[in-house]
Amino acid sequence: MRAFVASLAALPLVFGSVQAFSQASEADVLARETERRMTDDERFSLLVSILGTVAGGAIAPDPRVAHLENPSAGWTPGIPRLGIPDLQSSDASMGVTNPGYRPDDKGATAFPASIVVGSSFNPELAREGGVAIAREARIRGFNIMLAGGMNLTREVRNGRNFEYYGEDPLLSAILASEQVNGIQSQQVISTLKHYTLNANETNRHWLDAIIDPAAHRESDLLAFQIAIERSQPGAIMSGYNKINGEYAGGNHHLLNEVLKGSWGYKGYVMSDWGATPEWEYALRGLDQESGAQGDKLLWGLETEPFTEPLRQAYAEGKLPKERLSDMVRRILHSIYAVGIDKWGPAPAVDMAKHNKIALDIARQGIVLLKNEAALPLATDRPLKIAVVGGYAQQGVISGTGSGAVAPVGGFASVTKIGGAGIMGRHRNLFLFRPSPVEELRKALPNAQIEFDPGYTPAEAAFTARRADVVIAVGIRVEGEGFDLPDLSLPWGQDAVIEAVAAANPNTIVVLETGNPVSMPWRDKVKAIVQAWYPGQAGSQAIAEVLAGKINPSGRSPITWPVSLADTPRPTLPGLGTPWGTPTTIRYDEGAEVGYRWYAKKDIKPLYAFGHGLSYTTFDYSGLTVIGGETVTATFTVTNAGKREGADVPQLYLTAAPNEKRMRLIGFERVELAPGESRRVTLTVDPRLLARFDGAANQWRIAEGPHEVALGKSAGDLVLTGSANLTGRLFGK
Repeated sequence: MRAFVASLAALPLVFGSVQAFSQASEADVLARETERRMTDDERFSLLVSILGTVAGGAIAPDPRVAHLENPSAGWTPGIPRLGIPDLQSSDASMGVTNPGYRPDDKGATAFPASIVVGSSFNPELAREGGVAIAREARIRGFNIMLAGGMNLTREVRNGRNFEYYGEDPLLSAILASEQVNGIQSQQVISTLKHYTLNANETNRHWLDAIIDPAAHRESDLLAFQIAIERSQPGAIMSGYNKINGEYAGGNHHLLNEVLKGSWGYKGYVMSDWGATPEWEYALRGLDQESGAQGDKLLWGLETEPFTEPLRQAYAEGKLPKERLSDMVRRILHSIYAVGIDKWGPAPAVDMAKHNKIALDIARQGIVLLKNEAALPLATDRPLKIAVVGGYAQQGVISGTGSGAVAPVGGFASVTKIGGAGIMGRHRNLFLFRPSPVEELRKALPNAQIEFDPGYTPAEAAFTARRADVVIAVGIRVEGEGFDLPDLSLPWGQDAVIEAVAAANPNTIVVLETGNPVSMPWRDKVKAIVQAWYPGQAGSQAIAEVLAGKINPSGRSPITWPVSLADTPRPTLPGLGTPWGTPTTIRYDEGAEVGYRWYAKKDIKPLYAFGHGLSYTTFDYSGLTVIGGETVTATFTVTNAGKREGADVPQLYLTAAPNEKRMRLIGFERVELAPGESRRVTLTVDPRLLARFDGAANQWRIAEGPHEVALGKSAGDLVLTGSANLTGRLFGK
């Protein structure tokens, strides 16, 4: 077939139809030719995936997957006579998960949460992680990874924010696209998700996200658009929620008009699991139903809503032949474009190397939020250190839900928390070995380290008084299916931290959470380290940062509010209502997500987007800004301190003609030796300088001066400049 395509491309371009045919990509041509040769039964077989059986799960064993040696999140039978392999998908962005499909699986690399990659501001790490995840998928026979997640953080109580990269469209798009590129470089299809505005977990199947369409294009949709352009993911997964009254998986405007129309996306759209209640979604842009049994269970149906009803609709002429062919061709296009039909032997998997990648992500993603000369810990004299709370004698925690990865050797422990709704059974406290206490003893061999569980504030205070330094560890389990009621730490941990800080002024707090916390004790402690969910090598990275073996360089990709009253929705709609309650969230902030909101409202946050401290200092100088059709900025970064470190200079748009507007328009991670300088040039994607004109269905840049600033964070702008831009309409 491929030789046939090559011969066609060599033919003289005589007729328009031949010319158009020859200019089509090889994947397009192969998809059309293969689809033409298929029977209708074969066509329909590609449009549904079947969830693997989990012992004791809510879904009964399914005979359609009983023969599989490696059941997965979704299996679609191949068509051997046409060279089409079985499609096998697995969660997710932090590694190859195993929620019980494969009892003999020895475990995969548990990478840090995506929010840690977001904090690194390092696209190379995102790509390396993607390559490693795909290699571990291939040795299991999985050719589709349900990664990467890239919903923007519109709500700091969203239980699933740890699976995403933060609140900014540009940062999220760049990192997500690099993970996709890494995964697909190994001939594994990557799935960008969840398209779109799947920004809350509370009653997500019944949530209606209301937003101005133009503002949507300037924020969440722009993130997807840039990521798709940079990586061409094989699949897009739609979200559970509605957008402006229409479910994401059957949203004609977003799927047909925007994604496949304006953007020209050639891959396929799959549903999320349990997100397809009716076959008509096929007419509105959905190409494949995922986990068919989940739809039957969730929506209380007697039969699966997609498979047989779709066949019946086709027989009755309600599903056009061309639409059926288009659905199939899109899936085939991704098979051929990514090359999952050309697998040879699986590439070698070096688990030690993958652990090193996980360690590097944790090292670069840990954020030093506060430091009053408390860190790094002294290594030139013996210290008495009290480590308090957070199960730090056992391990570091993970986010929970479909993205939780079982590591090689298993978890240190699993505590079932539970909760309401269909995901309640999956709400667990997972702990990864080794423990922070163990790693601190390695990093600080001269220290005397005592552990206290933080069982009560009074008991913890006794331990704190005996120490020179206290390291209080705060944890919070967050995950799929749940939003947080507030930003406090659970199980009385805030009271424990208050008590140890009162007992010992040399208190350092290490946080393992997926979101910001409220910090009532902030002014009473000397240092605060945000470790997020740092993965299987997280304990080592935390110990190295505290001991000064690693210079912290993470920058928070989420704004930390002083109070929920400062956020667009102080009260989260639907929070606390029974599972299954219809909920409406109005995103009246529009495109002003995260730091953009704080700038627009002149609200000073607890910690700004992009904030992060270092054990050295960096200076900026020589900012020059050139205008025209976009902005090009050049500046010098200098390490003015005494030790090697990495900085993340950030370029922001601060004003456009007749409008105050805050936008991250460029960034670069720069590693410098003491005294070293580097000249950096950033050229801005013009859409970040524009507004979306809905009437014209194009981007519009206003004529005139645009103000920019170079900063250490959205709240610490150091140098300013201005550039005149040419007014114009462009793109879609």
